[in-house]
Amino acid sequence: MKNIVVIYCHPYDQSFTHAVLTQVMNNLTEQNNHPQLIDLYNEHFNPTYDKEELRLFHEGKTHDPLVTKYLKMLRQADGIIFITPIWWNSIPGMLKGFIDKVMKEGKGLSHTVTKTGVKGELTNLSHAYVFTTSTSPTFYLKLFCGNAIKKVFINHTLKQLGISSGKWINLGGITNSSADKRQRHLKACREMTFNF
Repeated sequence: MKNIVVIYCHPYDQSFTHAVLTQVMNNLTEQNNHPQLIDLYNEHFNPTYDKEELRLFHEGKTHDPLVTKYLKMLRQADGIIFITPIWWNSIPGMLKGFIDKVMKEGKGLSHTVTKTGVKGELTNLSHAYVFTTSTSPTFYLKLFCGNAIKKVFINHTLKQLGISSGKWINLGGITNSSADKRQRHLKACREMTFNF
């Protein structure tokens, strides 16, 4: 049984993104994994980086107990899943704030800094899955909007943290999608085989 941290970032529990969360959580349980949910909005995570948080950064410390809790969960997990909408062609500010605040510099934390740049400490997280929904079609995000989820979030941010590989699963064009298309997507989320 593997411990999988699921980071959910959406404020509305009637959203399609929440339906994706439900299917993924059920899938993980059925595959004999132990999913641990971080619901950023429901847990009232504050993504703002204040002066005190910045002062403590290079010491690997925080004054936010959720940051300590979340980093401990990540250090003990075998895999990670993000479930989030795409807002303005990238991850929402809440999720960006999670990365900013929770990822602490220092040995045994999330990363260290070397002469050649950031060296990830989260090598226990062998693989990441990023489930997203977007108003824009997926091809449009990839070809005309910079492909921020794949090129920046997965291939750079997560890799810098030590997560060696990632997969992006998006339901694009959700606003004009048919009920059948949405149901097929949920079914795929429920039946996907995770490789952690």
